[in-house]
Amino acid sequence: MDVLMPQLGETVTEGKISKWFKAAGDAVKPGDNLFEIETDKVSMEVPATSGGVLSEIRVQIGEIAPVGAVVAVIADAGGATASAPAKAAAAPTTPLVPAQAGTRNPAVLNPPLRGDERNSGPSALAKPAAPMDPFREVRTPERNYGPARQGGVFVTPLARRLAAENGIDLSRIKGSGPHGRIVANDVQTALGQPRGGQIAAGMSLSEVKALYADAAYSEIPLGGMRKTIAARLTQSKQTVPHFYLTADVVIDNLLAVRKDVNAAAPLKDGAPAYRISVNDFIIKALALALLRVPAANAVWAEDRILRFEHADIGVAVALEEGLLTPVVRQADAKSLGTISNEMRDLAARAREKKLKPAEYQGGVSAVSNLGMYGVREFAAIINPPQSTILAVGEARRVPAEAADGSVVFQSRMSVTLSCDHRVVDGAVGAELLKALKGYLENPVTMLV
Repeated sequence: MDVLMPQLGETVTEGKISKWFKAAGDAVKPGDNLFEIETDKVSMEVPATSGGVLSEIRVQIGEIAPVGAVVAVIADAGGATASAPAKAAAAPTTPLVPAQAGTRNPAVLNPPLRGDERNSGPSALAKPAAPMDPFREVRTPERNYGPARQGGVFVTPLARRLAAENGIDLSRIKGSGPHGRIVANDVQTALGQPRGGQIAAGMSLSEVKALYADAAYSEIPLGGMRKTIAARLTQSKQTVPHFYLTADVVIDNLLAVRKDVNAAAPLKDGAPAYRISVNDFIIKALALALLRVPAANAVWAEDRILRFEHADIGVAVALEEGLLTPVVRQADAKSLGTISNEMRDLAARAREKKLKPAEYQGGVSAVSNLGMYGVREFAAIINPPQSTILAVGEARRVPAEAADGSVVFQSRMSVTLSCDHRVVDGAVGAELLKALKGYLENPVTMLV
């Protein structure tokens, strides 16, 4: 049986082997952990789906393989490969190169066609998945973005999805894969997206380095997470019509309520059951504001808008190699204590790259808080398909005129709402920001 590189989310196209739990020649039972993979967002242990003997390891530790590539082979107890396709068994083996950190194994850059690519008929997509099969999304995609052939030329599932989502006519694309197969890079080229050797601004690597020929610098290879951030946010700024709204929020009442709530926290195992942060209040306030302004609690979906009954809020978590945005589901319906504990758990597992795709995908809006770094005000880039993102600045003490004409000091915080104009018009965005400001300045309204 061929062991394939699984897909951990719709936008994941490749994974890096970080650990093998078994060696060639070891016996394998169903459910045994075979290897651990790293993607741009998570790390995951991959179990075996059938028993036998691990007869071959094709992708070594530190090597990168695309989704669906054969990374190992499990043979039955007699040494025969279980359920291996005849063509794959007869194909010559490409020599492996020594593994280097972050390198791609040439043996799997263009893997043999998978079942869903060899058969374009509906039956190829309808085969039942084996129990405990982590590769089901690879073998039997839940979503079909068109036929697997275009004019007799095979098209990979990822290429079909990219083409369908961006309105690309596959009949006009010449494939660069084996036997003319159309792969994801071909669609990205048609979209004008840069490949690995191109800089987003349109300058090649050699052209950029030529500009700094006399300067001292070090080269830092891009990791998977940084590549994904660059690609997604470049696409967001190029395709999503952003506009920005900024407001100042007086948070003296919020700080007082936070102090009282934390002081009243019950003890659990000798420690407070929760510790509410200002960011927890912001998550809750944004969720409630989205319910109050339902036109903003929506996302763009090509020919329609999806409007939601609850508000799922993403929260940006800074990692050493980039940024990850876990999502607090139905934040409008959760208490501040629940949000606080959930965010603490999500942030810890995000830093360990142990989040599941369902924990960082989706969401209708997000919060990006740079106040702890002393940033007063900034504008964040929307992470599609979300339609808004709230950028939160530092709280600062400023003088203000009181109702009687005297001068008082206030704790004031600037927030900037980035909006997708396809979903949120100016008046709707302003209404959402007004509702958010109301909740933050009168935090008791969030507790009833």
